Amino acid sequence: MQTSNTFGLAVYVSAFKSQQLILEKLKNSNTPVFTSLHISEEVSESYVKDVEEMCEWLHQNGFWIMADVSPLTLDRFEERSLASLSRRLHLNNLRLDFGFDLEKVKTEALDVSFTYNASTLLDQSPAEANCLYMHNFYPRPETGLDELFFTTLNDKIKEKSGQVLAFISGDEKKRGPLFEGLPTLESHRYLSPYAQYVDLKKRYSADKVFLGDIKLSDFELSLILDYTKDGLIRLPVALSEPLTYLYNQPFTVRVDSPGTLIRVQESRQYAQVGRSVEPKQVDERYRGSVTMDNRKYKRYSGEVQITKTDYPKDERVNVIGRLDEKYHLLLDNLRNGEKFMFIPAE
Repeated sequence: MQTSNTFGLAVYVSAFKSQQLILEKLKNSNTPVFTSLHISEEVSESYVKDVEEMCEWLHQNGFWIMADVSPLTLDRFEERSLASLSRRLHLNNLRLDFGFDLEKVKTEALDVSFTYNASTLLDQSPAEANCLYMHNFYPRPETGLDELFFTTLNDKIKEKSGQVLAFISGDEKKRGPLFEGLPTLESHRYLSPYAQYVDLKKRYSADKVFLGDIKLSDFELSLILDYTKDGLIRLPVALSEPLTYLYNQPFTVRVDSPGTLIRVQESRQYAQVGRSVEPKQVDERYRGSVTMDNRKYKRYSGEVQITKTDYPKDERVNVIGRLDEKYHLLLDNLRNGEKFMFIPAE
């Protein structure tokens, strides 16, 4: 009953029509979607009908549907059991909110899997083996989880072979009423959705990551989907001629790169073929700067580096591009020996 896809979306009945544009790009791929069936501000006169139509569309278009439910959900849909509600709405998974007797629920004839609230795990019994644990998202700035608490919860889940699910914020259309993103981690709130996704997957070993907001840009979506296919980190930078030859080819982080600098293993070979690197744009090397050593660095001429901390200007080093701050998190997830790629910035 589970999907192996690692990227999913939160869908909202009140915003469903506007979300169908992005959903169309992901249909028939068993992409997980998460919806809450007990958000009071979503309730309208046509709420039940709207939810039924949304879930029917998602089911017909090959999505894996997870719903957050409470006892109030059963009352609102006039259903006597979670089993009948699940069949009616084509639900694949139930995230159980407060108010359910978990032991009793497990005795029902349910053809669905369960997800538990990861963020309150410390107040509950120990994590159950082989279950899904979804963290909350946090609309109010300053209330998202910190990294230590997040890691503590995830360690408890992984000890029981559970799966960790978390949220990232969007970049295009954020959900109200605050419109300040819906991430799980506070440090992620205003960063690139792609960088957040990579960080949750690589640093925190999250099993599934959901967009909490309503929409994200096509550029960010394509970066996430490409990463799900090949695991290659792509760094969006603006490079001018004649350096565009560096785009769209895999490079390797040298295995002996220091912690504050990414040295590009293949770069000197590329740059020294028939060209002299003249001193140009010899600027301060702030974190996220892409640099190339010029001819004044003699045998190092042509070496490309990416700074992970601030360095002073050096007449031997050209700054050929800068990674936008919202992508800096990607640098912390590039390990020595790994492949990456430069791509044109949007």
